[in-house]
Amino acid sequence: VQLQASGGGSVQTGGSLRLSCSASGLTFGDYNMGWFRQAPGKEREFVAGITRGGRNTKYGDSVKGRATISRDNVQSTVYLQIHSLKPEDTATYYCAADRSTRWPPSPYVIHYDYWGQGTLVTVSS
Repeated sequence: VQLQASGGGSVQTGGSLRLSCSASGLTFGDYNMGWFRQAPGKEREFVAGITRGGRNTKYGDSVKGRATISRDNVQSTVYLQIHSLKPEDTATYYCAADRSTRWPPSPYVIHYDYWGQGTLVTVSS
């Protein structure tokens, strides 16, 4: 199983980014998908999750109202759009796959079976 995250980079405060995570080696439509982030010296934090069919989403408090998670089961890709970026959004962003049928999607690291390598987002003031 491979999860390949991309789309990170450097942006200014107030900007936006769209992250992508392309999956292979698994039946993508059978997995809930999640995005997490980890800043240096901090624990990995839940950002957003989406159920297998894409009908249910869940967001972490730190991005609620600023982020949208979506997925394309034909392209085996999950997306995370964040706008109104803040310096505190600076982190490495990871996508993850959960083979359970949890509803809503889980915000817990331990529930995810596969992880991507991460993509770095840096927000400058």
